[in-house]
Amino acid sequence: MTTNDDAVLYQRDPAYIPRIAAVHDMCGYGKCSLTAAIPILSAAGCDVCPVPTALFSAHTMYKDYTFHDTTDILNDYLDAWVKEGVELDGVYSGFLGSADQVAIIQRLYREYPNALRLVDPVMGDGGHMYPTYTAELCEAMGALADGADVLMPNLTEASILTGRDYPGKNLTPEEATDWVGALLDLGAKSVVLKGIDRGDGKIRNYVATTAAGTDGVLELAHEKLPYMIHGTGDAFASALCGAVMAGRTLTDSARIAGEFVRSAMQSTRNQPHFEERGVSFELSLGELTDLVK
Repeated sequence: MTTNDDAVLYQRDPAYIPRIAAVHDMCGYGKCSLTAAIPILSAAGCDVCPVPTALFSAHTMYKDYTFHDTTDILNDYLDAWVKEGVELDGVYSGFLGSADQVAIIQRLYREYPNALRLVDPVMGDGGHMYPTYTAELCEAMGALADGADVLMPNLTEASILTGRDYPGKNLTPEEATDWVGALLDLGAKSVVLKGIDRGDGKIRNYVATTAAGTDGVLELAHEKLPYMIHGTGDAFASALCGAVMAGRTLTDSARIAGEFVRSAMQSTRNQPHFEERGVSFELSLGELTDLVK
C-alpha cells in the first residue's frame, strides 16, 4: 500500500489549550462514552465541554440499566453556550440518544464552522446494532458522514452507513481498501476504519483521506491481546481526537490511539469485573500525554 497524503488537521499553538465539544452519552458505571472521553481528551491537553446525549445508569452490556434521552434539554443547553460566547475548536460526536440529536450536532457545525468535525458513528459492533438504536437513528447518523473531517467507524458501523452487508472482521487489504473507498464516497474528508482482525495476532486499522483516495490507504497494525474488552472503541476514538487536536497527523493520531488502547487493555485485565465493566485506561493516561507531545 502507498503512503497516505497525511496532513495535520489542526495547527496547535503549544501555549493554547484547544476546546472540544464531546457529544456523547454519560454512563454512571462502565468505562465508555463521556466517562472515557473526558479524561482521555484531557490527558491529551484538551478542554472538554460535554454535551450529554443520554444518561445511563450503566452501559448496555449490563443486563439491568436505565436510559434517559436528553434531546429535550439540548437546545437550551447550547443556547446558554451561545449567550456566554463559548468558542470551540472541535466537535467530537459519538453515541446519540435519538435521531433528532443529529440536528443538534448540525447546529454545532453551523455555529462553529471552523471547528473540526470528528465523527465516531457509534451504532453497534459484531454485526449487531446497540439495543437503544433504531433504523431511523442509524439512517440519521449517516448525515454526519458527509463533511466529516474524520469518520471513525468499525465494520458494523461501516456496513450500516454504506448499506452493505456486514462482512465480518477478516478483510483482505484489497477488501479493506474497497470499504474505505465506500466510506469516502459518503463525503467524509478522511476515514479511519477500525477493527480488522485476520486471526494472526494483529488488529488493523485503515487510514485514508479524500486527497489521497484509495491509492493512499495506509494500514496500521497493533498487537491483539487474547481477550476482548467493552469500551475500546470509545477509548480509541477519544485518543485519536486528542492526538489530532494536539497537532499530530491523522496517521500518527491513529497509531497513538491504537497503542494507547493496547496499553490500557493490558492493565485492564488486572481489574475486578473487567469483562463487564470495560477498559480501564487510567494507568495509561500519562503515556498518552507523553505520546501526543
